[in-house]
Amino acid sequence: MSTLGAKKPSLSFWQIWNMSFGFLGIQYGFGLQQANLSPIFRYHGAEEAGLPILWLAGPVTGLLIQPLIGAMSDGTWTRFGRRKPYFLFGALIASIAVMFMPYVPYLWMAVGLFWILDAGMNTAMEPYRALVGDKLNNEQRTLGYAVQTFMLAGGQMLAGLMPLIMLAVGVSAATDGNTIPDIVKYSFVIGVVAIIVSMSWTLYTTKEDPPDNIEAFKKEREGKNLFFSALVDIGGAVKNMPDEIRRLWWVKFFSWYGMPLMWQYLALSIARHSFNAPTPDSPGFAEGTANVGLAFTVMNVTTVVMSFLVPSITRKIGKKNTYALFLLVGGIGFISMLANDSLAWVLAAMCLVGIGWAGIITMPFIIAADVVDRKQMGVYMGLLNAFICLPQIISMVTIGFYYDSILMGDPRNALVLCGICLVIAAGFAMRLRDRLHQVDTADVLESETNARTMTER
Repeated sequence: MSTLGAKKPSLSFWQIWNMSFGFLGIQYGFGLQQANLSPIFRYHGAEEAGLPILWLAGPVTGLLIQPLIGAMSDGTWTRFGRRKPYFLFGALIASIAVMFMPYVPYLWMAVGLFWILDAGMNTAMEPYRALVGDKLNNEQRTLGYAVQTFMLAGGQMLAGLMPLIMLAVGVSAATDGNTIPDIVKYSFVIGVVAIIVSMSWTLYTTKEDPPDNIEAFKKEREGKNLFFSALVDIGGAVKNMPDEIRRLWWVKFFSWYGMPLMWQYLALSIARHSFNAPTPDSPGFAEGTANVGLAFTVMNVTTVVMSFLVPSITRKIGKKNTYALFLLVGGIGFISMLANDSLAWVLAAMCLVGIGWAGIITMPFIIAADVVDRKQMGVYMGLLNAFICLPQIISMVTIGFYYDSILMGDPRNALVLCGICLVIAAGFAMRLRDRLHQVDTADVLESETNARTMTER
């Protein structure tokens, strides 16, 4: 599956750790968004039905920025390196947005900062992922991607749990329904430190290797517009798309039409049903929404554990059946939240969601590796990124039209819709075709790393 070169020198564990450390800060930034953005919008007066459209920055910037910046960085070499100028600029922009987001007084300012934050994060993410890929050889794939998975999941979990940690050490959760509580503000301040420190550490400890033949590299790109070249490559991939990738579109469409609802409404559902706090001025709203970090932690831990079980499961039942099974289990997890209001029940359901999430972020990339020429894997990664972003955009544009009617204005019903979408996606997954390619742990961890850097925005 990997296109990494076998001739690259082996790195020590700490070299792999150091170059992967920046993922911790970037994913902390994404985790802050996922856990806190909907409550922040609600504190600023946004209606629940209007939340999805306010989240539009994520998939739009991901669709436009990640593949293009990645392609452009492939053709860049400066005295500062190939990838570093991009991810340092993106991290700086993102840290500024994180710094100000919980302190601005108006909804339009918070939404504007969200667009800046996501643009910065996506500018940093693709070149940074490429930098780490540039350094690893084939023999160290499993170790390298295991460390990256730890950093990516760890950053997410740390960000999600931070409001609860703040609450545990005595930081105030008081709010009048219009002001953002200190437990959220302090979590964002820590986010600024996490982004700057982790990315600076990677910059300081990791050397970027120039192309093997720098003169030939420069000559090849002389007079070439990297932006339009990237567009041409993507257009060619769409035109010559393998049938299996076309079938994969429908699985990903329903998966990603539903999944944004988890980030948009899970915190509000926990507050309403587990803490009896439906609005920002309800007692317990801040504490209730803070517990979404615990729910995401349960999901992420389950997903990481499942990543090590995927190879044995696929050997027994095949890749398409594994994909369908995981999606079905995840769908049942979301739908089961209707059965009980307790937080413990939600956390148990999130274990099932974690299994579904493991399928969503690993199996499409493993399946694509079976049918795509290795030389084109980069451009098809961009196409899979589009398969993730386009359904989210459609979801965010349409949900508001029927949230108050079909979903009865209840955030938990939005989660049930997400579950139904995953069940439908499982049905489409059964239309895929299995290949003989054996899946190993390195394949799964590489897929999870790639997917997390594309999707968790």
